[in-house]
Amino acid sequence: MAKSTALDTLIELATSETDEAAKRLGTALRTANETEQKLSLLLQYRDDYTARFHAMMANGLSAAGYRNFQLFLDKLDAAIEGQQQIVAAAQRRIGEERDAWQASERKRMSYGTLATRAQTAEERKEMRRDQKQTDEIATRQTHYKQR
Repeated sequence: MAKSTALDTLIELATSETDEAAKRLGTALRTANETEQKLSLLLQYRDDYTARFHAMMANGLSAAGYRNFQLFLDKLDAAIEGQQQIVAAAQRRIGEERDAWQASERKRMSYGTLATRAQTAEERKEMRRDQKQTDEIATRQTHYKQR
């Protein structure tokens, strides 16, 4: 019985660990989605700004205006590159959290399998005990009938 209680405790702990890992995975997925949305906004803004730059070029643009547009595009490109790194880090985090969740789930399932095996073994022992008692009763009855 103590083994069953200890195993039940391990199952509860593994279940809690799995739940926490699932929450962390969910958070990582939401974070990655947010970072990808920010990257998409930056890329869209860059496209819009580039279109505006080309329109200004067609209408005639001063050297200072050209330089300002170019400097801003450089800063925007740097921001995009930084956001791409953040997206990549978020994707790596998803992989790490998914691996952690899968490991937790495997452990929980293993404990469940052990609990099932222990219960099956206990049921077999009980069936053998019952059979032994039945055999003893039958033997006694046969012994008493012979007297």
